[in-house]
Amino acid sequence: MRYSQFGLTTCNPERATPGFTLFSPNFGHETYLLGMRGEIVHQWSGHPLTPGNYAYLLENGNLLWGGRTAEGNLPTTGGKGGWLRELDWNGKVVWEHRDDNQHHDFRRLTNGNTIYIGWEAMRPENAKRVQGGIPGTEEKGLIFGDYLREIDAKGKTVWEWHTQDLDIERYPLNMVGGRKEFAHCNACCPLPNGDVMLSFRKISTIMIIDRKTGKPRWEKRDDAWGMQHDCEMLANGNILFFANGQDTGLMPHSRVIEMDPATGKTIWEYQGNPPWTFFSPHISGSQRLSSGNTLICEGQWGRIFEVAPDNEIVWEYISPFCGPHPGGYRSNWVFRSYRYSADSPQIRGRLGSVTA
Repeated sequence: MRYSQFGLTTCNPERATPGFTLFSPNFGHETYLLGMRGEIVHQWSGHPLTPGNYAYLLENGNLLWGGRTAEGNLPTTGGKGGWLRELDWNGKVVWEHRDDNQHHDFRRLTNGNTIYIGWEAMRPENAKRVQGGIPGTEEKGLIFGDYLREIDAKGKTVWEWHTQDLDIERYPLNMVGGRKEFAHCNACCPLPNGDVMLSFRKISTIMIIDRKTGKPRWEKRDDAWGMQHDCEMLANGNILFFANGQDTGLMPHSRVIEMDPATGKTIWEYQGNPPWTFFSPHISGSQRLSSGNTLICEGQWGRIFEVAPDNEIVWEYISPFCGPHPGGYRSNWVFRSYRYSADSPQIRGRLGSVTA
């Protein structure tokens, strides 16, 4: 464990963005909502499974949560989910959907439908087209691709998209990675026009899919990102994402990057000082707050912190909630976290006299 101090470690009330921070420890069965002093102001307890991989609040105040099932095409692969649930503020299940091949991300759409990522075995003729990766590391001779699936409230599929329908040869895998997966999507971000922005870890690519044609209408690959996670379209049209920095040199380090998609240039970034003091080679995410500050989840270390535009850390919390990792040790990993203001639709009127 890198940290010896847990809970709230930093809070600058003059620069931090007031609100409540939500997170689900990766190896626990709870979801916590924190106040600015690091105190738990609300929680959802007794999830039947460990997260697969996170939860977030809908505008009606309900929690949309994913759980990790034991079944599916790739049951032991990172990012495995399988069971989606919507719970009200008091923990009552009001909707659920099970797809044992669901993984990583899921989002509720404005029309009430839900979109999520899943795994499927690639057709043999497509698997043969996959370039890169370490030879012989397929999954029992198979390569799995991603699908994006939109379902209605009854679980009926109303739209699908598949990575194996891409021009596969244009997207070679990272040479130091395995070949059991092509692309490895870890984020799906619905856009206002119906298109979807996706993050692909194993090809270090962020892509926007045109919903009508199924074709990429924008994409950028940069292996220097080091197999990124998360992606968010900001109000200014820029893209915010967590560049993990894995396999990028002798002193790997992570960055949070705001990129102008029109030029591909970095508009703003956060990195540690010195750079290697901020590094999570997997999971992790970021959120731009209304103040202009950025909430960052350094997932491997269970560290959630807020930085101002000048990169000053103005709030920091280290999760004290450890659970049994499948590797035989205890871990406080956190996949993602979110901050909600007291007057947001998600929180407004639900916490009584509790203040941010």
